[in-house]
Amino acid sequence: MIEDDVFSRRRFVPEKMTAFGFHRIENQFIYETDIMDGAFHVILSVTDQGQVHSRVIDSMNAEEYRPLRQENFSGPYVSSVRENYRQLLETVASAVCVNVLFASEQANRITDRILAGFDVKPDFPWQQGPYQSYGTFRHADTKKWFALMMNVKRSALFSDKDGTFVDILNLKTGIRERIWLRIPAASFLPGI
Repeated sequence: MIEDDVFSRRRFVPEKMTAFGFHRIENQFIYETDIMDGAFHVILSVTDQGQVHSRVIDSMNAEEYRPLRQENFSGPYVSSVRENYRQLLETVASAVCVNVLFASEQANRITDRILAGFDVKPDFPWQQGPYQSYGTFRHADTKKWFALMMNVKRSALFSDKDGTFVDILNLKTGIRERIWLRIPAASFLPGI
């Protein structure tokens, strides 16, 4: 989804959202605007947990513009709508979000602990494709990685049909295993 691509490694800042023009309604923020000279009306909602939902309404018939989300529609007009919509989302993201290294709060907490304890930031060696959000942590002297942070579909790990994503931290152990003794096991629990 376009929204996932744009907002996956960003966090919303409520004060910036209000200043930009979002309105708080119950447990979410709502922003409405037109694109393509009023041909489409966009309703963007963001929950308190940062989940983004949107509707792109065709102003001519007041119905949701379904070709936007169907990949088999690829003509120039649909492509233009997608591009205008993406530009709007990028504008919103730049104005109301802060960038984070990983999509989940837990992965960012672990990253902060690694940075604080070992002064190591992740790099993202895979620029394209499904692995571009995977971050590696490398030893300063050898440049070999000692940890790999991944966000994968739960169904890749378990035999259920759950389509949610989970974080996986792959640690290399051995000679440098003692390094990880400084990070308490509780650091890997939610809520830290």
